[in-house]
Formats: sequence, structure tokens, C-alpha cells
Amino acid sequence: MTKPENTPRQIFNGIFDCWLCELNTILEQLVTAVNSNNCNDNKGDSGSVLHLLIIRSIGHYEEYYKMKSDAEKGDIVSMFAPAWLTSLEDAFLWIAGWRPTTVIHLLYSKSGIQLEASLANLIPLFTAGDLGDLNLIQLNRVEELQKKTVHAERRISEKMAKVQESAADASMVDLSNAISEMMREENEDGVMDHNGRVESMLEPKTGALEEVVHMADGLRMKTLKAVIEILTPIQGVYFLIAAAELRLRVHDWGLKRDGR
Repeated sequence: MTKPENTPRQIFNGIFDCWLCELNTILEQLVTAVNSNNCNDNKGDSGSVLHLLIIRSIGHYEEYYKMKSDAEKGDIVSMFAPAWLTSLEDAFLWIAGWRPTTVIHLLYSKSGIQLEASLANLIPLFTAGDLGDLNLIQLNRVEELQKKTVHAERRISEKMAKVQESAADASMVDLSNAISEMMREENEDGVMDHNGRVESMLEPKTGALEEVVHMADGLRMKTLKAVIEILTPIQGVYFLIAAAELRLRVHDWGLKRDGR
């Protein structure tokens, strides 16, 4: 007997854990690079290493969205109830992923933490080079990026709202009533005959969902890359460390909560 092929949802679910493991590997490489940079007087050599690690890290996130996009083509609805995520992660989702402005909030949080640490250790006498050392030009660019990202999020949210409201449009209400009447009359053949009509009605709605998710995913990667472009290589590595740590730990915390 031929074994049925896995659905796009099952395939993505299977490779997500591998993606997380690779993210953890990249995280350890980033941490090692930072430690090496802090102990190395030859910043030129370490700078090229940092740059290559940033490219690899960004590429890993791009790979995630490429795999996610392939899965969406076969089953976009499953992206809104992802089996590969925990219930804790689900609670923080915005249109099948993290909210793009979360990247900017992460930057502000980590910058503040590192600035406080440097002040406590009197490091301002020297330049630490981390996210606590963001200069005025960088801060202005981050603020401008935040404004643009908030505006883009709002446009996508409005588009998503229209798709959600279509769940109660005339075609949905009319068809739900027609099938309900057949069920009351125990007209099973009539219900079966309407299956094709149901799929035809839902097709443009799922297509609209796919379009909105692609827009949201595009904004997520655009925002991440924009933040990295604002930062110096060593700051970019510090930021990517914070992003990977947050991603991995929230997943771990969710697994523990779900396992209770």
C-alpha cells in the first residue's frame, strides 16, 4: 500500500525543529565571535568574521520564510494555527508571525540593558561598541524606521481586517443557511453537492489570506534587515544574539507550559 504524501503543514512542522537547532548553532557562533572580538586587538580581521556571521544569520531567517512560503501555497490556513509553535508563541502572533515592530522594541530593550551595564561598570570612559553605544544618528534612523514600520503594519492590519470581515459576507451567509436547511431535512446528497460551491467560495478568501501573510512576512524581513543596516558589525552581532536568544527561550518556555 502506497504511503500518503505528507501535507505542506506536516513537512514544515518536520523541518522547523531542524531550523531551531541551526539557529542555536548560529547563536553560539555569534557569542564566540563577540567574545573573540572583545579580546582581539586586530579588529580588522574580526570585523570580516562578524560580517560573514551576520550574512549567515540573516540568510537563516530568509530560509525560514522561504520554507514557510512554500508551505503556505498548499495550506495557508494552517499558518494561523501552527502546530510547530507552542501556545505561548501563538499568543504573541500577528498575522502568522511576530509583529515587525517587535524587532525595534528588542533593539531599544537590549540597548537600554547594555547602556545600564556600562554605566554601572563605568565603561563610558571607553567605548564598549555594543548596543549601549548607539549614537544620535543611529537613534534618529531607528526612530524613523519605527514610524515607517508602524504605518506599514497598520496598512496590513486593515487589509487583514477586510479579509476577516468577509467571513460574514452575503455569499457566506447565504450558503451557510442553504446547507443548514438541507441538514435539517437530512438531505445528505444536497449537502455533498454543495461541497464544490463551498470550495469555490472559500478559494478567493484563502487567496486573500495568503497575500496578506506574504505582505506581513515581507515586512518582517525588511524591518530586520533595516535594523542591521543601521548598526555597526559588532552591534549587529549583539542584536542578532538577543534576537536568537529571545526566539529560542520563548519556544522553550512555551514547551514547558504546554507540558504541564
